[in-house]
Amino acid sequence: MRISTSQIYGTGVLGIERNQNELLKLQNQMASGRRMLTPADDPIAAAKALTVAQSREVVAQYARNQGDASGRLGLVDSQLSALTDVLQSVRERVVQAGNTVLADSDRQAIASELEVRLEEMLGIANGRSAEGDYLFSGYQGNTQPFARSPAAAPPGTLSVSYSGDDGERLLQVGASRQMAVNVTGSDLFMNVRAGNGIFSTAASGNAGSPNQGSGVIEAGSVVDQQQWYNALNIAFLWQGSSNRELQIVFSSVGGVSHYQIFDASTPPAPVAALPPRAVGPELPFTPGQAIPLVTTVPPPLPAVDFGAEVVINGAPAAGDTFTITPSTNKSVFETMQDLIDVLRAPIGSPAARTAFSGQLAGHLTNLDQAMANVSRVHSSVGARMQELDALSSNAAAVDIQYQQTLSDLQDLDYVKAISDFTRQQVSLEAAQKSFVQISGLSLFNYI
Repeated sequence: MRISTSQIYGTGVLGIERNQNELLKLQNQMASGRRMLTPADDPIAAAKALTVAQSREVVAQYARNQGDASGRLGLVDSQLSALTDVLQSVRERVVQAGNTVLADSDRQAIASELEVRLEEMLGIANGRSAEGDYLFSGYQGNTQPFARSPAAAPPGTLSVSYSGDDGERLLQVGASRQMAVNVTGSDLFMNVRAGNGIFSTAASGNAGSPNQGSGVIEAGSVVDQQQWYNALNIAFLWQGSSNRELQIVFSSVGGVSHYQIFDASTPPAPVAALPPRAVGPELPFTPGQAIPLVTTVPPPLPAVDFGAEVVINGAPAAGDTFTITPSTNKSVFETMQDLIDVLRAPIGSPAARTAFSGQLAGHLTNLDQAMANVSRVHSSVGARMQELDALSSNAAAVDIQYQQTLSDLQDLDYVKAISDFTRQQVSLEAAQKSFVQISGLSLFNYI
């Protein structure tokens, strides 16, 4: 086969250029620290690196959302802590107000302090975030959630309206996890169950007059909730449907105090109200002993056990009446105003003293329900913050794994690169020397 001089020249030049290109590529790799300068260097690894980079960015966005959620919930948590402190302080003062040695002026001074606490509570309820939106207004971030009654309202009254909604502001903090980063004002302040949470007790008096004895009813307790709801809604045949109210009415039989349970429900308007209907026998009363709410009416109506009981202390007089009604929602602001009103009312008689003690105990029970509700919400916020901490730790661990994977795919092995560079440099020098020697060969050298 004949090989021309031009072929020798061309082959030599191509070899030198190839070695130079390899050296340039190695130099660029060492300068950038990257093994892949273009996707063409390793298409499979480049595709994997792109997928990993996209997944890492998604995790990074979740991490940013987690940080935002944690900051938001942290602010809510601090507001709830402040609210708990206010309520605890109020409770301590209310317990103090129940001391019989205090004069009317002392109780009025406590009432004035509670008014300040009420204003503080309204300030917390209308708290804002760093961005300026209201914390407890649901979706209505630009709307003040709570507003007092107009100045024209009668003295001693308080009506606080809620202008927010029940919306939850959700943030995507994980691939399959959306987390609420707010607390609605209705859930925290407005929808507090009165009494013991199931039913409320009160000294209702007789024929518009307060009870004359020293009897005070406690909040009561439910032994079996299912039994209570079954009796309330199904088993017991109420004489009216507009309300669900039981009465305990006291009498004197042979000089011994007795009580009897009545059905005080009435039909809806315009039907005339019905007088209370006796649904149990007269039973002897023992102060401090639990009174089971069991109706024992004669056939055809069956006996019904409400699965609940109440305790009445003191010595009720004949005709004294106490009521048991299903719990309704009562705002913490109403409870505060009720306490203020009770403390401002003067006590001028033993009957007024008994009424004051009963009312104060009832409002204190409502306050305890409000505190329990705040504690429930606070626990929910704390659980969410704890979950965010776990998600954040997991996101950091996943990010480290993604970094390692990208490093394995993209980063340069400097030891290997230096070795390849040295080898390629030797190859280039050899190619250059051989080209010089071969290019000098010619037939004319032998003629």
